Amino acid sequence: MSSIKDVNDHLFAALDRLDVESMTPEQLEAEVKRAGAIVDIADRITENAKVTLAAAKLYAEHGDKILGHLPLIGGPKKGDAK
Repeated sequence: MSSIKDVNDHLFAALDRLDVESMTPEQLEAEVKRAGAIVDIADRITENAKVTLAAAKLYAEHGDKILGHLPLIGGPKKGDAK
C-alpha cells in the first residue's frame, strides 16, 4: 500500500470478502480477524496522515518560525545545531 486510495481499496476488498452466506463459521471468523487487522493498520495510516496534515497547516500558517519544531517537513534533524 502506498496511498490512501490503496488503503480504501483494501478496506473495500475486505468488506467484499465477507460473504456470510457462503462461509463456514471458521472461515467467517478468520476473515473477520483479517478484516480487523486491516482496519487497525488503516487507522494508523489515517492518523499518520492527519499528523502530517496538521504539521503542514502549522507551517502554512506560521512559516519558518515554526519549522524548527517540524523536523519531518524540513526542520533541524536530531543532533543538528539549532
